[in-house]
Amino acid sequence: MPPSTTTKATTAPPWSPLFKSHLTSPSNKSKSFTLATVTTTKDGTPVPRSRTCELRGFFPEVFSLHRSAADALEAQGIGRNPDGRFESDMPVFTTDVRMSKLGELGVSGGVVEGVFWLEGVGVQWRVRGRSFVFGGGDNGDEDEEGGRGEVWSGVRVKDQTDQKENDWDWERMVTTYFASHSPVMRGSFRNPPPGQPRSVNPDDLKIGDKVEDLKDPIARKNFRVVVIRPDEVEMLDLSTAPDAVRKRWTVVRDGQEEKWEEMELWP
Repeated sequence: MPPSTTTKATTAPPWSPLFKSHLTSPSNKSKSFTLATVTTTKDGTPVPRSRTCELRGFFPEVFSLHRSAADALEAQGIGRNPDGRFESDMPVFTTDVRMSKLGELGVSGGVVEGVFWLEGVGVQWRVRGRSFVFGGGDNGDEDEEGGRGEVWSGVRVKDQTDQKENDWDWERMVTTYFASHSPVMRGSFRNPPPGQPRSVNPDDLKIGDKVEDLKDPIARKNFRVVVIRPDEVEMLDLSTAPDAVRKRWTVVRDGQEEKWEEMELWP
């Protein structure tokens, strides 16, 4: 169950409704974004890294859970967390634990930036914040455990009269995000180690497997859910060019209270 001591209903940040409306606009065909991190060379030189990721939802909600995936969660005895009870403004993406991006994110709470160019509406969004990684299961460490409280403090309870909080489970949440991938995409977590030379070809791993078992031990060992808790959000609306609109929202946290400060900028 979620750590109820940090759960508190809050209002949505001022930027959230607009951001979500842009993402779900019929003219916007993609929910992909660029994830930026920083690593260092052996001599300590900072080196930027960026890659394209797919937005999977806003924690703990899941985008695009196909009917067959929902049925599989029930058929395989996993079940689902209560629908529609919780919401947040924390973007979620998934990754393979063997990829370099997790090391570049650093310890739980490492700084990261996601850039969304939503061509259909002519708007760019930047989301800067701290990243928290989940999915270690029995191999999860204290770092992951500590991240649960931090993430859960950013969750809003939609219906205070609903008493289903005890039905919520972290491992079920991770499995639901895993289920939201197609069987082929789930199979990618059984591929040989990403980025390694093809001459390194483990006998028990191959390209092209389809995974139907949502508890597949190899795929789940490599699968991770990453949640970004925003600290700063910036919007550049080019649809009104040449007088484009640019705004930045920065959060100030006092205990469990959040206050977002807005500033209008020159584009």
